[in-house]
Amino acid sequence: MDRTIRTVEDVLQLLDSLFAPRADRWTEDAGSWWDGFYADRSKPVPFFVAKPDENLVSCLDRGLVTTGRALDLGCGPGRNALYLASRGFEVDAVDLSPAAIAWAGERALETAADVRFVCGDAFSLSGSALCGTYDLIYDSGCFHHLPPHRRVSYLALLERHLAPGGRFGLVCFADGAVGSDLPDAEVYRRGGLEGGLAYSAASLRGIFRDLTEIELRRMRDEPPGSPWFGEAFLWAGLFGRDG
Repeated sequence: MDRTIRTVEDVLQLLDSLFAPRADRWTEDAGSWWDGFYADRSKPVPFFVAKPDENLVSCLDRGLVTTGRALDLGCGPGRNALYLASRGFEVDAVDLSPAAIAWAGERALETAADVRFVCGDAFSLSGSALCGTYDLIYDSGCFHHLPPHRRVSYLALLERHLAPGGRFGLVCFADGAVGSDLPDAEVYRRGGLEGGLAYSAASLRGIFRDLTEIELRRMRDEPPGSPWFGEAFLWAGLFGRDG
């Protein structure tokens, strides 16, 4: 019997392998799954719209986030990355899906936005792919698709790349609204996230307790004609790293 575990990363990759090839498996398989998801751009998917999150706009307008370097995690078709660039940010945006990155790149060309899009796993990218620290790390819809063990990788990424005094913005499934409320242990027994993990306010505060909570609220529901994206089944959080 082959025994290969020597490092924490070996353990994380073993746990990755327990999940079937789909969105909630944090490997190249997930990129392929999302490619299929993005194949039909006409699908009535809420976040396919070319609109930024209402909470992101609000934080910038209220001065809770100031212009600087930004990293958009799980950027999808690039709606928030393009908005950040329009507000003067130097933006890096990463996604597992080549189809999503291609769509985002097309939108950037249409709007003449200057965004550096990177296709790959943000947890394993290094060197020139993800450079130094960022004044804002923003995640709209990536975190709730991570299996529990990848929170370790996620927190390590924030530790490496969130600048002192920087801001971390998060949009994710809210408990009791959408997504799965499974306990972590049950996720592994079932081998899947059942569409994504839903979080309580208390659990988010516990996971990100090394950061300072600035704001944690439900996202405002935006009507179809609004210039912003907003769905009330999502949390909208903003946290800060001490400077």
